[in-house]
Amino acid sequence: MEDEKYDAQVFLSFLEKVVIHYQGEKIVMVLDNARIHHAKLIQPFLEEHQDHLQLLFLPPYSPQLNLIEGLWGWMKKSVIYNVFYSTVLEIRKAVQSFVTEINKNPKKVIDRLCVQL
Repeated sequence: MEDEKYDAQVFLSFLEKVVIHYQGEKIVMVLDNARIHHAKLIQPFLEEHQDHLQLLFLPPYSPQLNLIEGLWGWMKKSVIYNVFYSTVLEIRKAVQSFVTEINKNPKKVIDRLCVQL
């Protein structure tokens, strides 16, 4: 399995697909401050679609606001802590099992990750 590369071009392609899929609707994306989200390459596209596409950036160093950070921590505790895997394939299988399990109960995921402020 080849590792995928995520760069500004991939992000731009994603934005293009989102704008087409939600054509005519207001789109607000909440993002972290990864470099690809601020790349010069995407700026003309954002200017062209500024009436219906808004990127809202989380404050730097605010993992408590980034729900994916909670998911990574939960996964690490459930899959990686105190476990030795002989191969990358074993790790991938364990991660997939974790994802499959949590997808069975979306309410549990929401309750665990979505903190009321």
